Amino acid sequence: MAFGGISQDEKAYGTLNEIISGIFGYDGVSRPNRYEVTLYPPSSSNQVNEFTSVMGEALGDGTVRSTGHKCESISMPGRSLNTSEDGNIYGPVRKVVNGQSFADVSATFQCDSNMREKKYFETWQRLAYNPQTFAVGYYHDYVGSVDIHTLDEQHNKRYGVQLVEAYPVSINEQSLSYSTNDTYQTLTVNFAYRYWKNLTDEATLPRPLGERLAERSAATTARRISANKLGLYGISY
Repeated sequence: MAFGGISQDEKAYGTLNEIISGIFGYDGVSRPNRYEVTLYPPSSSNQVNEFTSVMGEALGDGTVRSTGHKCESISMPGRSLNTSEDGNIYGPVRKVVNGQSFADVSATFQCDSNMREKKYFETWQRLAYNPQTFAVGYYHDYVGSVDIHTLDEQHNKRYGVQLVEAYPVSINEQSLSYSTNDTYQTLTVNFAYRYWKNLTDEATLPRPLGERLAERSAATTARRISANKLGLYGISY
């Protein structure tokens, strides 16, 4: 027995060869420059104001798809558990979870000479308010979603998240200068959203209330049938 209680014969969990194999083997590593962004604007089924039809045109003429492809940088969203201290105990205080919080996601898009990308996000914002009357729109008339996927070396989607009930809450200013003649114009947009979910094991969550109630009812019925069968055979616990 070595000093500190660790046996000299106890080996490390992962050998160097196993670590190298995990990095350069089949799984490889996730590279931050391999990703795809897909924008899902609000549905144009409801006529919110005169800009609803403009959003529909942007979806039909390829502007929405092109804008997503021109996203040159974006961050995977973070998620924090909100906690409060449970002081009604003896000993060290516990922190108990009482909710979740999500920070806005910032994305930068390349702009073409017509600034179609800027006009697109400006139009999306106009669904939230009427620029003619300055009346505020209904929440579900201006929220959409944003999907962010990481890609492997073969361009396959490996992991993805969806910003649920998303909209461009702010469009950052764009600098203009005579000295910047060897670059291109970009646009930074900050997306607000209600929450995000990963598209692997949370894609169908949260499920509709009716579906959950039906599942619970079916499970209750199955338990009752099973209990009745056990009663017929004289089995008890």
